[in-house]
Amino acid sequence: MAVDITNYGGRIVRWMAPDRNGRFQNIVLGFNSIDTYLKAHEPYFGSIIGRFSNRIENGQFSLNGKKYSLTINNGVNHLHGGANGFHHVVWEATQHDPQNLTLGYKSTDGEEGYPGDLTVEVHYELTDKNELKIKFNATTSKPTIVNLTSHSFFNLAGVAGGSITDHQLMINADTYTPIKHNLIPSGEIAPVQHTPFDFTSPTSIGKRINQDNLQLNIADGYDHNFILAKEKPNALSLAAQVTETASGRTMTIHTTKPGLQFYSGNFLNGKDKKIPGIPFNRRTAFCLEPQFFPNSPNQSNFPSTTLRPGDVYKSTTVYTLGVFPLV
Repeated sequence: MAVDITNYGGRIVRWMAPDRNGRFQNIVLGFNSIDTYLKAHEPYFGSIIGRFSNRIENGQFSLNGKKYSLTINNGVNHLHGGANGFHHVVWEATQHDPQNLTLGYKSTDGEEGYPGDLTVEVHYELTDKNELKIKFNATTSKPTIVNLTSHSFFNLAGVAGGSITDHQLMINADTYTPIKHNLIPSGEIAPVQHTPFDFTSPTSIGKRINQDNLQLNIADGYDHNFILAKEKPNALSLAAQVTETASGRTMTIHTTKPGLQFYSGNFLNGKDKKIPGIPFNRRTAFCLEPQFFPNSPNQSNFPSTTLRPGDVYKSTTVYTLGVFPLV
């Protein structure tokens, strides 16, 4: 396979992968020009998210007794690092060879309201085993909060493949974090069993997506954090697997992160288009974002996202692509 990455936002622009017949198609939503990204209604296609992925309620948190106010860019909340988060910055790029790329960025003290100078490095490796490995490293000059991820929108049938509701999804999670009406987790940890959130065995994304369920109604589908089943904290372990039957493509995700945000493309509205004009309509892509839990700085029962001087933030996510034959 082949992956194209730009240093504008660290975005995965194109991801070419073969189907069971060896036919290559792009499996991520993206554009052919920077201008299109700048004008897009959906600002996060394929990008690095930081300093903090997902939502922070009212854009506020306290650390060491001091209250911090972040940029408000999602209703009354802070989302994905703010209006000018890592998805909008130009990273320093070093391509070591055709299969290894490192992007670096220094986020200065006070950027989008965050404390401390945060030095970030993201390393991409495309292996001969059809893996894309993404490794994050960060250090800070002051105590701060960090939650980095990569935000690709996938359709394993190809970007012109239509709805993703027939994709078969398995998420290695027995529990999830229910959300309030502002899409912020309530702090509750709830079992997925006997709910539309049970993806412990492969289930089509669309099987229960339109059920009359309060959580689904709030998000107009899935936009929830799943708590990954881990034998060892911070260990690289299975997070999810997706299968698209028509093409035969499969994608398996392993991560060191404790959570996985599953988003079913509910807010895609067709206003963004891939040249030569394929609209990105509602539920024509899904996201699986390894992460710490949303609003973690304001929930004492969630894993800590605090990074202190002298410590190193590290996380790894591995996407493995494959195909299965027709039986």
